[in-house]
Amino acid sequence: MGGDQDCKDPDTASNKLHDFECTCKSDNKLKKVDGPATCSKDECAANPCGAQTCADPDTSLSSLNDYTCECSNGVKATGGLATCEVDECATYDCGMGQSCNDPNKAANVLHDFECKCDNDMMLVKVDGPVAMCVDDECSKSPCGSQTCDDPNTSAGSTGDFTCTCPAPNQSVKETGKPATCSMGMMDECTANPCGMDQTCNDPDTTAMGTMDFVCSCQKGSGSNTGGPATCVLNECDSSPCGSGQECTDANTDAASTGDFTCKCRSPKTGEKMGGSATCAQDECATTPCGPGQTCNDPIKTPASLLDYVCSCMNGAKATGAPATCEIDECAVLMNPCGTNNDQDCNDPDKSSASAHDFVCTCKSNSMISKVDGPATCSKNECDANPCDSTQGQVCNDPDPTPATVKDFTCTCPNGVMATGGAVTACIVDECAANPCGMGNDQDCNDPDTASNKLHDFTCTCKSNSMISKIDGPATCSKNECDANPCDSTQGQVCNDPDPTLATVKDFTCTCPNGVMATGGAVTACIVDECAANPCGTKGDQDCNDPDTASNKLHDFVCTCKSDGKKKQTDGPATCSKNECDANPCDS
Repeated sequence: MGGDQDCKDPDTASNKLHDFECTCKSDNKLKKVDGPATCSKDECAANPCGAQTCADPDTSLSSLNDYTCECSNGVKATGGLATCEVDECATYDCGMGQSCNDPNKAANVLHDFECKCDNDMMLVKVDGPVAMCVDDECSKSPCGSQTCDDPNTSAGSTGDFTCTCPAPNQSVKETGKPATCSMGMMDECTANPCGMDQTCNDPDTTAMGTMDFVCSCQKGSGSNTGGPATCVLNECDSSPCGSGQECTDANTDAASTGDFTCKCRSPKTGEKMGGSATCAQDECATTPCGPGQTCNDPIKTPASLLDYVCSCMNGAKATGAPATCEIDECAVLMNPCGTNNDQDCNDPDKSSASAHDFVCTCKSNSMISKVDGPATCSKNECDANPCDSTQGQVCNDPDPTPATVKDFTCTCPNGVMATGGAVTACIVDECAANPCGMGNDQDCNDPDTASNKLHDFTCTCKSNSMISKIDGPATCSKNECDANPCDSTQGQVCNDPDPTLATVKDFTCTCPNGVMATGGAVTACIVDECAANPCGTKGDQDCNDPDTASNKLHDFVCTCKSDGKKKQTDGPATCSKNECDANPCDS
């Protein structure tokens, strides 16, 4: 339908068919008999470019291999894959002491590579080497303490530096390595190598004795050979805070001074950085007034001592000493005889000078008492009735002293016992929890309902009392046909060959015509295959299904209405047809 071909039928006689010829308008040499010719071909359809973009400007068959492959950076090639990237550094050497970088590797972007000096990345040239890279070998200190000179600092010039001895041997030189200096005198300390606040000493002033000078700290401690020392100065070593204070130096670097801290020792308070602190003292901190009295120190400076005031609960006061007042220790102390309320407290001497003389006496036994603390009284835990008397439990406390608690026992009439609490249940009927299952097909019996007699219940099948099991449900027989699983509306009959619980889904459903299914009903006993019009929709054939049982399939017969002798089983028959019946000719 594209309109790109001409059609010609050389012989239009009705008995000359399939001789027409299709010719391409774009190329009359491209033609085909009895069908359309192949006029064009898009070469990109075969994906010759892979991940690159393909374009075929002329899809005619006379123009082949004219497709182009284009990279994402614009590089193209005709008739094949394009070369997208070219790293110019792969084939170009910038020379000694230089490195190469190609910032844009697109194949159509050339001569943009850069040569850079390794020791000075600021020296760069595009599309060629740098004329000269600077490499000062003296920057690596090859001469040690001797004077170094590099006459040629180009990158390609190595080993031409000169080492010169210090005075008085400055005439001695060596190229490419340190010079061998004569045994003249040379005091390294003259160059002041130690810096400020350090002394320098050179024990060997001969030219051979180099880097042996010693730097020692003038402030603090520390020394080092061949270079400045690290000085440590703990300002607290000079005891700047005085007595009664603690000193802390957070930074012991000799350059850091005045950062020490003085802090007053307890009970005094106060601190100061860089000098002695002014200490305040609360005399009440040492509890000088004794029990039952309050203390107040109005002035807390070290110069004001013994000015604290002791006050009694009854209003009596004294300065610098405990007040004389009556104190009932049983009233002012918190629970002096304990919290059980089983003891009486008595303070025989309530004067403030007499403390720790209160007496605790057991209410249950006045013969048991203790001075300055709770007494040890006996206590029978059974007095609180901790056991369940409604179940007839009996309580016994073998050791009724406060030191032993939760040692009482509760005992049921059937002997079940618990320690430290009541027995939860003296009688436990295990059958109450339906352990034989929810099917109501078994009876449960618990012969001994004592709570310490468990897992002794028995499950017995109601259908057969000979079948039973201890501590679990029994396996009873069951006829699956009792649930009517078959379709009775189709006359299906159910049969369970093994009616035990161990075998399920083994029942069968059987139709009157013999069709059978296992484990479920038969879907359909009667299936008329002709209902689906298997002989076609033209209406020229009759269909007959001789056996409509659902297990009798593919037996339907198609018979031609025009000729009853032409028939076919399990499919349409081939019936004769006179094509002239359709009046195909021009009457």
